[in-house]
Amino acid sequence: MDAALRETAVTFLVSRALVWIVAVVAAGVTGPDGSRSALSFDSPALTHPFGVALDSLFAPLARWDSVWYLGIAHGGYDGASSAFFPLYPLLVRALAPGGDPGALLFAAYFVALLALAGALLLLRRLAELELGADAARRSVWLFAFFPGALWLGVPYSESLFLLLSVGALYSARTGHWAWAGMCAALASGTRSAGIVLLVPLVMMWWRGRARDLAWLGLAPAGLAAYSGYLASARGDAFAYLHLQDVWFRSFAGPFGAVVDGTRGAWDGLLQLASGSRAHVYFGSAGGDPLIAAAHNLELFGFLVFAVVAAAGVLRRLPAAYGAYVVAALALPLSFPVGPQPLMSLPRFLGVLFPLFMWIALHRRAWRVALVAFALLLGVFTVRYATWHWVA
Repeated sequence: MDAALRETAVTFLVSRALVWIVAVVAAGVTGPDGSRSALSFDSPALTHPFGVALDSLFAPLARWDSVWYLGIAHGGYDGASSAFFPLYPLLVRALAPGGDPGALLFAAYFVALLALAGALLLLRRLAELELGADAARRSVWLFAFFPGALWLGVPYSESLFLLLSVGALYSARTGHWAWAGMCAALASGTRSAGIVLLVPLVMMWWRGRARDLAWLGLAPAGLAAYSGYLASARGDAFAYLHLQDVWFRSFAGPFGAVVDGTRGAWDGLLQLASGSRAHVYFGSAGGDPLIAAAHNLELFGFLVFAVVAAAGVLRRLPAAYGAYVVAALALPLSFPVGPQPLMSLPRFLGVLFPLFMWIALHRRAWRVALVAFALLLGVFTVRYATWHWVA
């Protein structure tokens, strides 16, 4: 086993062990999943299919959107689930063709963890090409312990999307354009944001051979295939866009969430300072207003991180990486969630690997960042495992 593979394997195992142990302990301490969120959102037949002993080990990381993905893998699309793209649940179902809930849950973890392992290895290779071996090693550690990495390796599509995103750019960087186009096509069938990969891929190709550019024309294929399915099955090819209203997400102009999120954070700061539980602008949509205010401030902190890191990527990394980060951030930051404009920002940042390549260039500061990331990852995991909304 070469050094890069061995070091990446250690990073993978340590980071996932941290998430799993913290989740199991947190869920065990809080007892049965009896919170209002669990009672209203969980589907125990899918997330607790084994019995008390095994469920205590595997259920704590099957929370929130995991229920949607497991439901799609089990019974197909129904109603609001059309907002979730199909490649991840299709792979899960392919590994558990009978649809047994226990087999589906194991398959969901297997696909997510295998994709994460592959993504970390490819990230190590890509970062080594751009930054050298030392910075590449640091990039992988920083990425694996970022708080948004919570959703990598759990029953979410994030790690599969990450594998395909890194795979697309690594393939382009090494001149394998057919692989780049196929990875981008699969990415756009995993999340709508996969179409954004066209931006860095075209920049990497610029003035290359015409036949190489033709391969990049595959990038929208996954999104087009899903739209075709929705048109046939539901009569609405863009149901995944129209269903965003269910989550109060709507277009607010280019990067409109930056203004709204700043305003929400300021109002949250004033509310926390006064201790008032009155609902204010962008306060909680039904929860404790003080918790919602603190959440808005937390999300604003991630916005500041995103802006600083994106500026660093634009300044220090090849232009294609900076363009990818800006284009990818444009989606969540132009379609804010009404009650909390920056909702899910840490999760969106968790797949933007160039951000961590930039931090890795700082030989002294990266260890401080790694410790801070690991602590926050632990906090996020506790909240997630105990059915408290994270991100």
